Amino acid sequence: MPVFSYTFRDNSGAVQKGTAEADSEELLRQRFDEQGMQILEVEMMRAKRGKARSYGKVKLGKLALFCRQFSTMVDAGVSLVRCLDVLGQQTDDPRLRKILADISERVEGGESLSRAMQRHPKTFSNLFIGLVRAGEVGGVLEEALQRLSHFLEKDVELRRKIRAAVTYPVIVLLLAVGIVLFLVSYIIPQFIAVFKDLGIKDFPAATQLLIDISNFITTKWYYLIGGLVLFLIIWKAFVSTQFGRRVADRVKLKIPVFGKLHHKICLARFSRTLGTLLTSGVPILQAMETVAGTVGNHIIADAVLEARARIREGDRIGDPLERSRQFPPMVVHMISVGEESGSLDFMLQKIADFYEGEVEATLASLTAALEPILIVTLGFIVLFIVIAMFMPLVDAIQNLSAGDALQS
Repeated sequence: MPVFSYTFRDNSGAVQKGTAEADSEELLRQRFDEQGMQILEVEMMRAKRGKARSYGKVKLGKLALFCRQFSTMVDAGVSLVRCLDVLGQQTDDPRLRKILADISERVEGGESLSRAMQRHPKTFSNLFIGLVRAGEVGGVLEEALQRLSHFLEKDVELRRKIRAAVTYPVIVLLLAVGIVLFLVSYIIPQFIAVFKDLGIKDFPAATQLLIDISNFITTKWYYLIGGLVLFLIIWKAFVSTQFGRRVADRVKLKIPVFGKLHHKICLARFSRTLGTLLTSGVPILQAMETVAGTVGNHIIADAVLEARARIREGDRIGDPLERSRQFPPMVVHMISVGEESGSLDFMLQKIADFYEGEVEATLASLTAALEPILIVTLGFIVLFIVIAMFMPLVDAIQNLSAGDALQS
């Protein structure tokens, strides 16, 4: 793909220069026209090209720190190549170091920063690329990087809260499963041996059920492993299809309790992403397309893309979102008010703050409720096993006592 050097007039009327990759000069001019800017001069230039190697994925926390440091250096007037070299040397992440070295080489060869980052899709998402491109075109790269670092830090914080909330219940659940498996696979066989020595053949229904489960787990455990592996393979193949992904995402929204939590997380991500893009000057149509790919649920993403199509035809953003029934009335109303007042980006950030708070409160209440439920459930299971195993012994002791009484 050819690289063009261009001079353009931004929204404020100032003349700026830059470089970018495009299939043709006409497409480059069209890209700027869509953003309300005019290209004054265009010249094709040679650029070092080649396919970037894949270095893997970089953690969001590392990217957030990189963006904040990058923004500070750009704001101080340091050249892009120099910034990338310095940040690459000081980072402790070997993947990010290699990626920054590759980007620095390409930028020095004439590629735009956004295009060089686009060659590493596992590290830089469409949101990341869109904000950087908007910053390049508008001549406010440092502001775009600052907003991007703030967005990534918010995302990292939300993920950390979710992990912290589910860690303890998951540990309790794993311990419960481990204890039950130990009782069923080790303790119950010991009781079965005792029953055989006592000559007990008729068991209560509960005891017989546990004996059957124990025999199955100890002698045919490979069926469980094979069934689990087969289920995971089939499920992965199913959700890899477009139909399967939609079914899975619809189920996520319908699951009791957890479905509402997932919905709130998606709404928070939608609002935060769209608000950040609009604040950075990304056109609404391009921003909606980017949001659809990052919202985290295909059902909600379809609603966003449908709203984008209606906006292209001249509709307001709130109406198609309301018709999708995936956005609560409060969200639709605040978006409509923001659109009417010209402060849509501000309203979206407020919505994101609200739903992130809702997610935190929901996680706290779920954690507080799940802990005692899991502990009580484990207690009932252990109590059931103990009672079921001692019932035959009680019956045997009673029979022996009755026999001794008859003999006497």
